[in-house]
Amino acid sequence: MPTAAQRERALRILDALAARFPEAAIELDYHHGEPWQLLVAVVLSAQSTDVGVNKVTPALFAALPDVRAFAAATPQQVEGYIKTLGLFRNKAKSLVGAAQAIVAKHGGQVPRARALLEELPGVGTKSAAVIVANAFGEPAIAVDTHVGRVSKRMGLTANDDPWKVEQDLTALLPKERLLEAHHVLIWHGRRICHARNPACGECPVERMCKKVAVATPTTKLTKPARPAQRARAPRR
Repeated sequence: MPTAAQRERALRILDALAARFPEAAIELDYHHGEPWQLLVAVVLSAQSTDVGVNKVTPALFAALPDVRAFAAATPQQVEGYIKTLGLFRNKAKSLVGAAQAIVAKHGGQVPRARALLEELPGVGTKSAAVIVANAFGEPAIAVDTHVGRVSKRMGLTANDDPWKVEQDLTALLPKERLLEAHHVLIWHGRRICHARNPACGECPVERMCKKVAVATPTTKLTKPARPAQRARAPRR
């Protein structure tokens, strides 16, 4: 369990990031109040950018407007709308399978329980956390590459495994602010705390950051000049 001092530090970091990114929110486009559209967008976002997903979902949702339409479709029909995304064939198969499972087992309603979501094709631990937090207001913090990287750099976790990172952050932060933390950590990771070249000079929490595994500039050392050798007397 974290100490009171660790919780206080984590809260100060969260407050500073929230002040820097007050507009932070999910960057996937979907009709709010439609959990199925969020589920589709989240599944499509795996190994793809949110920008890329947002380009394909308007036409996809126009053709297949709800979960029952997806359940009645074939993977090949879905593929036609998402070919620009990575792993589009697997994603199309997963979405049709998830829709069919939701219709058959849950009456056409996306389940609110995280464990039930994780049983659906294409929905893993992170995706389920995104869905329950954004669609149903359940306290959860999904750990993607940005959240994991930023959290470890700041010393909020010492773990690499996303599930362990989630447990660490859940123990550190107030439950009612977990979704907010998810959003601001992602925004900070995308805009300032980059993977290769973090812009530490622009960071609102630099003084609190432990900069774990962040390379710091070093002075290049030059080799000392070799002493001049005395000329040898010619042999006689």
